[in-house]
Amino acid sequence: MRILFLNDLSDPRIGSSIRQMYQEATCLRGLGHETALVTAVQSPSEASREWGSIEGCATWKIHSDYNLRFRSFRSLDNPAVTAPLARVLAEFKPDVVHSHLLHTHLSYAALGQARAAGAGVVFTAHDVMTFCYQKLTCFHGGAENGGLLRDYRADWQKCIPCQRLRYNPWRNASIRAVLERDVDRFTVVSDELGLAIRSNGIRVDRTIHNAIQRQPTLPSAAAVESFRRKFGLAGRQVIAMAGRLHEQKGVAQLFAVLAELGGQFPDLRLIVMGKREAYENEFRALALAAGVSDRIVPTGWLDGEELACAYAATDVFVTPSICFDTFGLVNLEAMEHSKPVVATTFGGSREVVEHGVTGFIANPFDVAEFAGFVARLLSDSSLAARLGRAGRRRLEHKFSIERLTAEFLEEYESARGSAAMRSGIRDPIRG
Repeated sequence: MRILFLNDLSDPRIGSSIRQMYQEATCLRGLGHETALVTAVQSPSEASREWGSIEGCATWKIHSDYNLRFRSFRSLDNPAVTAPLARVLAEFKPDVVHSHLLHTHLSYAALGQARAAGAGVVFTAHDVMTFCYQKLTCFHGGAENGGLLRDYRADWQKCIPCQRLRYNPWRNASIRAVLERDVDRFTVVSDELGLAIRSNGIRVDRTIHNAIQRQPTLPSAAAVESFRRKFGLAGRQVIAMAGRLHEQKGVAQLFAVLAELGGQFPDLRLIVMGKREAYENEFRALALAAGVSDRIVPTGWLDGEELACAYAATDVFVTPSICFDTFGLVNLEAMEHSKPVVATTFGGSREVVEHGVTGFIANPFDVAEFAGFVARLLSDSSLAARLGRAGRRRLEHKFSIERLTAEFLEEYESARGSAAMRSGIRDPIRG
C-alpha cells in the first residue's frame, strides 16, 4: 500500500506529533508499505521539485508563505499548493492520503484533491483547529469560573471578540463541509477531543491514541549526573515542563505552584525545556514578580541525549496547560523514564495519566490542589517511584507505536475500500 502523509511540519525536532508520524512511517515501511510526505516550507530555496528524504520517508517540500493574519481564509484553499500537490499525487499515486496538520499551508482543499485523485482519505485531528482558530481556552470559563465549565461549542459571539478582523464567518461551515465530503475516516487522538469536535457538528469515526517509539536505551547515571552539574541541579529536587512556552501552557499557574512549594522544598528547581528566548522575553519578568526566578532553570531547546537526560533528571513532570491539551505526548516521554506526572484536567491528559496510579490529574487554576499533588510526590520518594514504574508499564501496554500503526492500517484499509467503491473498482482486499 502507498501512503502519502500531509503535514505542514517536517522537522522531527520541533514537535512530538511530527516525530510520531515519522515513527509510524518507519513501522509501515518495515511491514512492506511505501510512505511519502508532502510538507510546506516558507523559504523558496527550500522547496523541491524532486523527492528528498527525512527520517527515511520520501518527502516533497512545497513553498507557501503568507501573512498569517489571513490564515482563516487561506487555510481553506491555498493556491500556492494546488499545482505542486497535483504533481505529487500524479507521480506517487497513493492508495491512501493521511492528513495530520494542514490548517496553515497545505489547506483543507488538499483533501478534495486527494479524493479526486482516487485515494482513500484519512484525517487525524491532533488539535481543535477544525472548529477553533487557535488553542481552545474559552471553554472552561477561566479563573473567574475556576476552570470548571465545559462549553466546547464555537459560535460567533465567542469567536468575533477573540479573533476580531481575523474572523471568517464561512470558515467553520466550510471546514465541516469539506470533512464530510472528502474524508473517508476521521480519527482523533483522544476521546475528549472527539467529544469537543462532535460538539461542533463534525463526524468522528474513531479515537487512536498517540504513541511513541521507545528508546532502545535510556541515559546512563553518569550522563544524567553530568546534565545535573551542567545546569546547577546537583543535589536538588527537580520538577520539569517541556514544549512550546506560551501562557496557554499554564506557565503563570506553574510559577504560582512553585511559589507555593518554596517553603516546604527550599532546594526545589523547575527546569523549563523550551526556547530560551521565549522564556527571557515573555516569562522572566513574570517569574521575578512571582518571586521564583532563582528557582527556574531555562535549559533552552533540547533534543537527543540531552533531552533524555533532562527527563531522567526530573523527579516530577508537570503539564499545567490552561488550554485544551488534546493528549500530551510529553507525558508519554516522561513516563518512558518512569517519572510520575501531574497533568492538567483540561483535554485528554486523563486518558494518558491514570489518576492515583501513574500520577495525578489536577486543575491548574486550583494552585493549592496542583501544588499539593506535586508535594506528595516530592515528599514520598517511594510513592513517586511506584507511580513512575506504573507509568512506564502503562506506556508499554497502551501507547506503543506498533499498536498505533496497526490501528491506522485498519483505517487505511477502510478508506481504500471507500475509494474503490467510488471508482467502481472491486476492492482487492474486501472482494
